[in-house]
Amino acid sequence: MKYVIMIHSNPQPWGHPTADYLAAHQELPEDVRHRLNADFEQVMTELQANGELIGGEALGDPAAARLYRWRDGAPLASDGPYSEAKEHLAGFFLVDVEDRARAEQVAARFAGPGETVELRPVMWSGGPDQ
Repeated sequence: MKYVIMIHSNPQPWGHPTADYLAAHQELPEDVRHRLNADFEQVMTELQANGELIGGEALGDPAAARLYRWRDGAPLASDGPYSEAKEHLAGFFLVDVEDRARAEQVAARFAGPGETVELRPVMWSGGPDQ
């Protein structure tokens, strides 16, 4: 089953890994920060070794985003991101795992201080959406 793990964050300034730019992460004791970084590297290694990681990317600064909306019968471009957004999509990982329980186990390991992790199944033609 394929899932997208989306990392939402709002560091100022924008940078990756986003945790390095978040006060909640920076305020942690150094040994805790090192453990969290090691845990992340471990889950990435595990996903790659198991063939569960399909891919992923960090995303650039939301200030560089362009939004396209349909208006008056045509697409209209404007500067992004959504002005009311408190968190922005910082990056994503696409995984192919045995079941939802495994996806939830993996997504929980991506969560960190000051970030929100969203897990969502991938839909495909004729496939389930949950």
